[in-house]
Amino acid sequence: MKKQALCLLIGVCTLSVILLPALSSAAPVYENKTVTIVVGYGPGGGYDRMARLLAKHLPKYIPGKPNFVVENMPGADSMIAANHIFNIVKPDGLTLGTFNRGIPIGQLLKAPGVKFDITKFSWIGSAATEATVLATLTSLPYKTYDELVKSKQLVNLGSMGPSDSSGQFPMMLQEYAGLNLKMIIYPSSSDCMLAVERKELDGRGGSYSSLKPFVDRGLVRCLVRGSVSDPEIDNLPMDEDLTTNKMGKTVMAMRSSTDRIGRPYVMPPKTPAEAVNIMREAFEKVATDPELKADATKMLMDVKYVNAEETLKILNTLLSQPEEIVKEFAKFVKF
Repeated sequence: MKKQALCLLIGVCTLSVILLPALSSAAPVYENKTVTIVVGYGPGGGYDRMARLLAKHLPKYIPGKPNFVVENMPGADSMIAANHIFNIVKPDGLTLGTFNRGIPIGQLLKAPGVKFDITKFSWIGSAATEATVLATLTSLPYKTYDELVKSKQLVNLGSMGPSDSSGQFPMMLQEYAGLNLKMIIYPSSSDCMLAVERKELDGRGGSYSSLKPFVDRGLVRCLVRGSVSDPEIDNLPMDEDLTTNKMGKTVMAMRSSTDRIGRPYVMPPKTPAEAVNIMREAFEKVATDPELKADATKMLMDVKYVNAEETLKILNTLLSQPEEIVKEFAKFVKF
């Protein structure tokens, strides 16, 4: 009997030795460490607010509970940040990056500033899908997109440039759906909205989540949306339905494809698989965290995890478009 008990004890101890590294292997990766989230825009915009929201709640889902800090790296519509993460950041699992969801289009168009392969980042996925809308001041004398087009009124719209959806979306509406506009470039969405507040602009295109606070305040109203929607704007006309031009429908759909990865998150290429998997699991869990959801609601934001597999599927489809379609698309997008 004693011999059996001794054998059982030895067996339990042996099993513990075998299992212990597997159970605790995640902790040393991040224990007593600081993870930096590099944001390709300045403070205050949607990408920055999302990063700070995640930085607050992610530690509870990562063994070792690392600290998170946000580093803003604006410039070239977040191209500087994307290049930095791909080429300079050490792939040690301690840096995440988020940049303009339109950045993959720069690679599609072979833009000279692109010094990365978007498919070779260590993809975590996206923290949200983003509906793109055109919003104009409620003080203007039209309430629908149809009324705006029929008025033939020139509208002054702000954007962050033609590599951002805030520029691409209105320009495609101008080309294929009758919008009469003048584009004015601002360094960030917060600067752009300050100009709208001052009535220096008539409105802007951009993410519905970023514009929602101003919609709720009654400053602007949304007139049209892309194919990615939100329950609150489902009744708006969709850009693709406002044109009979087949090529127009195609390029509008291409632009909307990146809205499905509205808040992309990556790590540098060749980041160890263990660190990448830990972060992917943390993103998936944090997206349904009740405390994060409550904070997101207060910030008028929505968190919805799109996993790395789905993200890469969208990107590969975008990057495989025929040459004639890419050529047409390039008319509206500059890097």
